[in-house]
Amino acid sequence: MRYHAAAIQTAFDSPRDRSEIASRVDRMISMVEQTVAGYEPFFDVRLFAFPEFAHSPPAYLTVAELRKHLALPLMNEHVDRYLKLCQKLGVFIQTGTFLEAAADRDDVVYNTTLLCGPGGVRSIYRKVNPWIPWEVHASPHDMYGSGGPNGDPATYFPVAQTEIGNIGCATCYDWLFPEAIRQLAFNGAEVAVRVSAYMDPWGATAPMDWWTLFNRARAAENTMYVVASNQGAHMAQYPPFSWPGGSMIVDFDGRILAQADPGPGEKVVVAPIDLDALRSERERRRGHDMRAHLRTEAYTYMNAPILPPAGTATIDIEGNNRRIQEGRRALKNPQTPRKSG
Repeated sequence: MRYHAAAIQTAFDSPRDRSEIASRVDRMISMVEQTVAGYEPFFDVRLFAFPEFAHSPPAYLTVAELRKHLALPLMNEHVDRYLKLCQKLGVFIQTGTFLEAAADRDDVVYNTTLLCGPGGVRSIYRKVNPWIPWEVHASPHDMYGSGGPNGDPATYFPVAQTEIGNIGCATCYDWLFPEAIRQLAFNGAEVAVRVSAYMDPWGATAPMDWWTLFNRARAAENTMYVVASNQGAHMAQYPPFSWPGGSMIVDFDGRILAQADPGPGEKVVVAPIDLDALRSERERRRGHDMRAHLRTEAYTYMNAPILPPAGTATIDIEGNNRRIQEGRRALKNPQTPRKSG
């Protein structure tokens, strides 16, 4: 139960229309094929991760424009191509995110990534914590509230049981919420994939270095591997931010096993995933087993709602700002019942 994972960062020009996405997929498929072939004498590379917005960034600031120009349904022809590649090479690919046009509402876009494998799509993850106020993608929380998809809140964070381990995923801003990655861990994740478009100044260099800080912390506090792929576009490609890359793979003790040099550009880093070692440590440890040591009854802050879901409202920047203010009011008086939607 040992293989290698590859965190691959992309550096594309921003497409203005969904017809340009196919060329991005061409390149990402080529990068997977080249990585498998190039490392074959040395490593068995089985898991690949691409960054958030690898297919297209949210180049428009309204849901209507995103749906008109860039959003796609799931499934689509691009996912079909990833599935064929996984079947051919025997690998798993955590796709870069798609802007997904919701099937049941014409005013909703999700920021969605899929885990594709030889047996088909193994999981679909829709970003739970969009980067508000700027991102107008919907969270599943906006649609389902405390009930969660399929009536189960745990399904906000799906974990796929695969022949290369239990794999979960969360996207970019999700990782600043310890609860999100902790939920992946309690759902059984052994490897957590981070697909990200993490911009400066919160990137992979001092003095902030949030990218490295949170990747290492989430790995250590949950005793899991982290495979983190970050966007590597130049500012001219994906304005208005610059994208520092620094893609990395971290082990279950928070050690960085491999990291791309910070800075934009296409880059690939590979590192071993030793599931036997992870499982042995989870079974053996009595100290620093933060999952087993969790005193759930001691923490009450999750009992009161803070940020309200959007409900039936169309998501826009103005509405995001209103909900943020409502969340701040809830922080000051968390026991006050709150209307949502």
